[in-house]
Amino acid sequence: MKLSETKALITGGASGLGFACAEHIVKHGGVVTILDVNKSAGQEAISQLDTDHAQFIQADVTSEQEIEQASRTAKKFNGGLNVTINCAGILAAGRVLGRERSMALSDFNTAIQVNLAGSFNVAKSTAFLMQDNKKDADGQTGVIINTASIAAYEGQIGQAAYSASKAGIIGMTLPMARELTRFGIRVMTIAPGVFMTPMVAGMPDDIKAALGAAVPFPSRLGDPKEFAYTVHHIIENTYLNGSVIRLDGAIRLQAK
Repeated sequence: MKLSETKALITGGASGLGFACAEHIVKHGGVVTILDVNKSAGQEAISQLDTDHAQFIQADVTSEQEIEQASRTAKKFNGGLNVTINCAGILAAGRVLGRERSMALSDFNTAIQVNLAGSFNVAKSTAFLMQDNKKDADGQTGVIINTASIAAYEGQIGQAAYSASKAGIIGMTLPMARELTRFGIRVMTIAPGVFMTPMVAGMPDDIKAALGAAVPFPSRLGDPKEFAYTVHHIIENTYLNGSVIRLDGAIRLQAK
């Protein structure tokens, strides 16, 4: 599949990694529908894109009804739907045993619902629509790209909920890819390291410098455009399926 043929739905598309993907795809002739819970951020994001090739829908990835409706709307606007990029997520930092009390189960569940269940919700909804696409020479009808994190492998203190949610995304990659082969749908996951996202951008300069210095090579924070380049390669390389790509400059997170 060429990037110019991409008709994508991107969650978390109003900023960070998701917006970088939207910008990259539109630049190369594709069409995107970006989803985000933040309406003002979504409208701002669309103002920076070619509105003939991009639209914004306010939607919550944890809502089955909202995502089913958004998927149908995306397919209509895009002129089809053949790529899903799941970038929506929350950090959900917190210790299992805090100073005052243990972590509330609701806090843990929120991370699982948004990061893991949300990714599954969008994947299954869009896959349902992709299965009817015309197959290419390889029999492909679409590709689903999920976003995990290196914290799924080396979660730090305070990341139990976040790491569990991202590890779940990695865990469902292969079985979902295996199941969807008969429909011609590939499933891949990217596990990024420390990237210059809005969350990181708001940190003090010395903290950002320390984070970048901890990366072996290149010793800097990841650029969201580099995440978009990886998405580009996955879309165009049909032989990538059922795997996880670490995009992290060889960093391995320490305990804290």
